[in-house]
Amino acid sequence: MSHPFDPNSLQFFLTIPAPCPYLPGRMERKIFTQLDPLDGPHLNNYLTHAGFRRSQNVIYRPACESCRECRSLRVDARAFRPSKSFRRTLRRNSDLNVGIAPAMATREQFDLLARYLQHRHPGGGMSDMDFSRYEMMVEECASETEIVEYREGTELVACMLVDRLDDGLSLVYSFYAQEVEHRSMGNFMILDQIARCASEDLPHLYLGYWVPGSPKMDYKARFQPSQVLGHRGWMPLSPLPLSVGTIIEK
Repeated sequence: MSHPFDPNSLQFFLTIPAPCPYLPGRMERKIFTQLDPLDGPHLNNYLTHAGFRRSQNVIYRPACESCRECRSLRVDARAFRPSKSFRRTLRRNSDLNVGIAPAMATREQFDLLARYLQHRHPGGGMSDMDFSRYEMMVEECASETEIVEYREGTELVACMLVDRLDDGLSLVYSFYAQEVEHRSMGNFMILDQIARCASEDLPHLYLGYWVPGSPKMDYKARFQPSQVLGHRGWMPLSPLPLSVGTIIEK
């Protein structure tokens, strides 16, 4: 049954221009709106399908004046078959214990996040996050959110925040311990959620934005088959050229 909220009643805002984090020399702007606690899950579902991305209780999409390179990408979970490299990643992590927890912040998760931010993003926008802000990030999100926990034995080594949509799962944020970087944890968590979608007969795993020409985003195009959102709707994304894909897989 559809929810009676009216998308035309939404109030959107526009950010001021800022340097693009993906393509040097370009400026970015975003259009965004707040997620209301009552309508949040329905709005998150509706706008994600329209190319928006959630960050806490804000949902946004690029609105750059002279660039349209950011493209929403989703993986066809039902048709996905892991490559040889991805099969190695799955075998390498087959010893991990995976659990799905409700969207409730724990000190264990926060300690892992703090170590991750210090190692991977020192001085970044989240580097000064304290536990109360982490609670807001996890618990005060007006969406249908879960936390997937990955453990070596009993030790928490990785977490992923996942939103549940009508037609799949949307990956919001992930973090992991420095000690398990050799496991290709980022790729493994995506592979694990693709398998989860397939097991629950959910057609899509939403990976956020893919930016052609940005080395930071190249990895997303390796998960095939996938689709990107353009002016004619969701269209198949051609695989990366072999030479590029080979370089990334190393």
